[in-house]
Amino acid sequence: MGIGMLFALGAAVCMGTATVMQAMGARMAAEESSTTGVGTVLLALRRWPFVAGVGLDMLGFVAELAALRSVPIFAVEAALASSLAVTAVVAAVVLRIRLRRVEVVAVAAVCCGLALLALAAGREGEGEGDLTLRLGVLAASAGLALVGWAVGRFVRRGRAVALGGVAGLSFGVVAVSARMMPDLEVPGVLAEPAAYALALSGVTGFVYLIDALQSGSVTAVTATMVIGETLWPALFGVVWLGDTTRSGLEPLAVTGFVLSIAGALALARFGEAEQHAPDRSRAGSGEQDTSEYR
Repeated sequence: MGIGMLFALGAAVCMGTATVMQAMGARMAAEESSTTGVGTVLLALRRWPFVAGVGLDMLGFVAELAALRSVPIFAVEAALASSLAVTAVVAAVVLRIRLRRVEVVAVAAVCCGLALLALAAGREGEGEGDLTLRLGVLAASAGLALVGWAVGRFVRRGRAVALGGVAGLSFGVVAVSARMMPDLEVPGVLAEPAAYALALSGVTGFVYLIDALQSGSVTAVTATMVIGETLWPALFGVVWLGDTTRSGLEPLAVTGFVLSIAGALALARFGEAEQHAPDRSRAGSGEQDTSEYR
């Protein structure tokens, strides 16, 4: 379990750092061109920080999958939510963002919560779910894709927050699907419902998250995403897959989980590493720019 928890923390470090690197690359592209939308992304792909960020995201995803093979889902998902703490710390150093006092406390809460989870988490459950349960997860992933499409097309008020929630639920399906995947060779994977659920939910979650971040409050979107991707997978793992804590340490695990998620929610504004543009009128005045994330 110790190695698995290290994989989970490694995934958080990779994904949290990736957010800042991608922000640097996107900012470089934005400064060189007035192009928006897809054009900005294409320009950003020519900047090494953005490419490095994408690579770190992929490495983090691989580490997440490795962690889910030996660590209870609730511990892995809490660790992934802590990537916001990594983003906050890295952004404070690299992008010179001033952390507010409450955010410093939130980073400390995340660290304490993860330490408690590492002490209390037991082994993952032996269950992988039967075929009916894995088909149900695939149906849920398809249903979430349709719900996200309907929200994007028909909802106006609260659209971004709703899409953030759908993205979070989809990322939760990714975690559950990865955990339910039996050890199969490549031909066998093609007939495994959990594999299709993982792929579909990964793509739809990413698409809906980007859409939500482009059209609404980063803080609100990230908060709903964190809640969606942590709470229900944790419950699913305990109830249906047999995830447990160490004997007698259930209160410690609950406390650690709550601290980690609460700290992540307090850091939700770091869900997208983007600053207000510096005030050019101060450029020659010697005043230090203290702009913050939106």
